[in-house]
Amino acid sequence: MTNRPHWLPEIVSTDHALRLRRVGLDMYEVTSLITLAITEDLDGGVDVTSVSTVPADQQSTMELTARKPGIVSGAIVAAAVFDLVSRHEAQVDVVVPDGVAVNAGDVIVRATGSTLSLLTAERTALNFLCHLSGIATATQEWVREIEGTGAKVRDTRKTTPGMRKMEKYAVTCGGGENHRMSLSDAALIKDNHIVAAGGVVEAFAAVRRKFPEVAVEVEVDSMTQLHEVVAAGADLVLLDNFTVEQVREAVEWNAGRAKLEASGGITLDKARAYAETGVDYIAVGALTHSSPILDIGADLYDAVTPARDEQGE
Repeated sequence: MTNRPHWLPEIVSTDHALRLRRVGLDMYEVTSLITLAITEDLDGGVDVTSVSTVPADQQSTMELTARKPGIVSGAIVAAAVFDLVSRHEAQVDVVVPDGVAVNAGDVIVRATGSTLSLLTAERTALNFLCHLSGIATATQEWVREIEGTGAKVRDTRKTTPGMRKMEKYAVTCGGGENHRMSLSDAALIKDNHIVAAGGVVEAFAAVRRKFPEVAVEVEVDSMTQLHEVVAAGADLVLLDNFTVEQVREAVEWNAGRAKLEASGGITLDKARAYAETGVDYIAVGALTHSSPILDIGADLYDAVTPARDEQGE
């Protein structure tokens, strides 16, 4: 990687690696993203402001504190940033775990170590934590909006390049469910596949022949297509841009034969109306591509510079 800081470790420390692994995040992928972010921030140089104003041997504590209420996600990633930038020397504590609600003023992550390393890590740690917590918070709003209906909120592949696993993890922190992670772990037959295959039934049959063990979801834009794919044996059907009334009609006709997912421009104010039709899933691409960040700030305190004797000075 161009201009990669030579002092960055190749991987996070064992404790942080275990935290990431427990929630399904790959420590190598996380380390790579952190390294990319720090490399971008330093751009081959140093933090000129901090190097000019902070004694090289000064130690302090930094707290990442919620400015607004929300759901935490990415605390373990932010902690890994401090760990990596400090070369595993900082003491980092996740005060509020991922998936837990916070109020304004709650400390989420606390790190103690070199002031210079804390300041270098600060923006990258906040970028991950604010973004992922924003996704989790938005997801929780959708989950609460349709609570009691039986429908589930699901994400899509409309994710930030390189951050898919993190962002989909954030969705689960907010109580949502993940759709497929990649193009290879499940099939989703969309309109362009239908055109290329010569029809919706033809496309479904082709995937079944080629990959008989793979879960297949079929996107339809009419009741006629729904009838065809359910008759062909589809287990999951995506109702694309159906109105609430059309979804209700589809659910009644389907009578539980296939799982149904409503998708296409559904907004939070209409979520409950869709969920009350009896549909199984509501797909929300906005969770990962448009959620606002959760406002979280960084506060430095207890800055201590070791005393020097006169000869040492």
